[in-house]
Amino acid sequence: MDDQLALRVQLFRESGQVRPEVAAFVTEELDSLAAEGHTVTEATAGMLTSHLMMALDRLLDGTPIEEFRTDEQVAAELAGHPEAVARARAVSLRAERELGAPLPDSEINFLGLHLAVLAQNSPASHHS
Repeated sequence: MDDQLALRVQLFRESGQVRPEVAAFVTEELDSLAAEGHTVTEATAGMLTSHLMMALDRLLDGTPIEEFRTDEQVAAELAGHPEAVARARAVSLRAERELGAPLPDSEINFLGLHLAVLAQNSPASHHS
């Protein structure tokens, strides 16, 4: 993770926009992606980082997350990226286990899109 992305996480945490445990969870996910060879920078993962932190924090607040009208389009887009969907589901399972906040399907789909974009912006030799 580059310094700019680390700063994004720090600002979310220090401003109170997300709980410390959410920031820690997302940091672990980003570190894991980087360890797998993905290019994890502000440019490639900034939106993924913000989206995941805010979604998890809303879930911990008990705020319902609406299903999006674009869910079918997103699912169709993800059909070509089964590894991104599998990774998003794994993140949701870990969020449920560690935070008590499983992601609803619409959030898993959006996370999958972010992960698919991240994979496309990473060196091809590291794709699984």
